[in-house]
Amino acid sequence: MAKKTLYLASPYGFSLQQREGPLPDLVAALEAVGAEVWEPFTRNNQPEMLASPGWAYRVGQNDMRDVRDASGFFGVVNGCPPDEGVMVELGMAVAWGKPVFLFRDDFRRSTDCEAYPLNLMIFTGLPEVGWESYFYTSIDEIGDPEKALARWMRDEPLP
Repeated sequence: MAKKTLYLASPYGFSLQQREGPLPDLVAALEAVGAEVWEPFTRNNQPEMLASPGWAYRVGQNDMRDVRDASGFFGVVNGCPPDEGVMVELGMAVAWGKPVFLFRDDFRRSTDCEAYPLNLMIFTGLPEVGWESYFYTSIDEIGDPEKALARWMRDEPLP
């Protein structure tokens, strides 16, 4: 069976400090559960591409293709509100019926209801009951064998 691929949507690639800090730790944690991680800053933002005319369109198209072609979606939803690009990619993943897993280690709430820590629309790709199993609040939690990502990687049924 082919290795499952996860598109990793995050704002971490825009900052050298985050590229060297949380991004490699996040990728390593996802790889540790068996995923092939498609990290767009590595895959689609090669320096030679950024120097040529039309680079922004090509990067966007490549990222959209990767969201469509990946087996699942793992989105970092830090910030108030979360990064706009991550939100667009999340919307595509939900529309394409991808399994969605979310990560937020930002303790601030940015919500329109008491049921969720963020805008309710962010949770439309998660099950109504048990959504917490798809929501990660620390890198260490990613490897939890009882949470949705590890279960999905093992091909176990999910709610």
